[in-house]
Amino acid sequence: MDYRKILIINPYGIGDVLFTTPVIRNLRLAFPKAAIGYLANARTASFLKADGDITRVFVYERDEFVQAYRQNPLKFARKWFELFQTIKQEAFDLALDFSMNSTFGFLTAACGIKERVGFDYKKRGRFLTDRLPFEGYQGKHVIEHQLDLLRYLQIPVATNRMSLAIPYGDIQWARQWVLQQGIDSSKPLIGVVPGAGASWGKNAGFRRWAGSKYAELLDKIIENFDAAVILMGDSTEQELCRDLAVQVHFPLYSATGQTTLTRMAALMARCRLVLVNDGGPLHVAVASGVKTVSIFGPQDHLIYGPYPAQGHVVVRKELPCQPCYRRFRMARCEHINCLKELSVEEVYRKVADIL
Repeated sequence: MDYRKILIINPYGIGDVLFTTPVIRNLRLAFPKAAIGYLANARTASFLKADGDITRVFVYERDEFVQAYRQNPLKFARKWFELFQTIKQEAFDLALDFSMNSTFGFLTAACGIKERVGFDYKKRGRFLTDRLPFEGYQGKHVIEHQLDLLRYLQIPVATNRMSLAIPYGDIQWARQWVLQQGIDSSKPLIGVVPGAGASWGKNAGFRRWAGSKYAELLDKIIENFDAAVILMGDSTEQELCRDLAVQVHFPLYSATGQTTLTRMAALMARCRLVLVNDGGPLHVAVASGVKTVSIFGPQDHLIYGPYPAQGHVVVRKELPCQPCYRRFRMARCEHINCLKELSVEEVYRKVADIL
């Protein structure tokens, strides 16, 4: 089948969307002249718009739709109609739906997209023309699950690597930022993201190693390797990074709240190593081509970790109860020992192996 216009749907977080970038690359290789659209949320739309293989980005921000409904159901209906009209006029002939949400299946059906392929999770794929049986990510990395939609359509899979287009202006910004901080270029540069896991909302702490342990680790790294450390994170993590910085006995550099996602990627690309919790910034670092040491607790690193794994190290406690997050559900946990019992020395040894 020679597809002319393809729509990809994934309205979720940074990591979720980066996991679909191998799908984008393989579609472009298979269909060099096709128009590829992507429906995403506002946060991920910002870097998708910089992707040369994406023709158009459609923004669906769930919170805006919820707010519109609370204000006036008519306003809510109007927002959906506007999105419907915008997509319908593009006349897509294939939709790859990674949402596992029947709402988007209905939307693509209403738009007249003839071939609609996705996962049938909990029978939510009822509006799809082609439904792949699915009970949750298990047995292999999310990326391989995503690529299964291409394999089902007999579209060749030539790459399984994530990618992230970093605009030249952001590369220049990162260079200038490092110069302005007066960072000694002879020192190994290490990026540290002590936050992340925001997609878990109030449970984000289940994916974050303690700030006190990060502080002890950074003291040890700086003392032994004379490294320069840049703290990174979004504007909501500024207090977290400030609290960490005051516990460290050496000066740190902070870009927290100063970057867009692609600027953070550009800054990461300048680092020897990025030290990060399980979450979206880990996959930004991987897609940027920098080595990572990532800390995993409840999630299975073989499913949600750096991929492909070469050049990346995952540190986890290896408790019998790990992983306790399976099939999109977190088991009841009162202790989080998978993170609490992970020692500074265990993480330091992995960092030292790379440095």
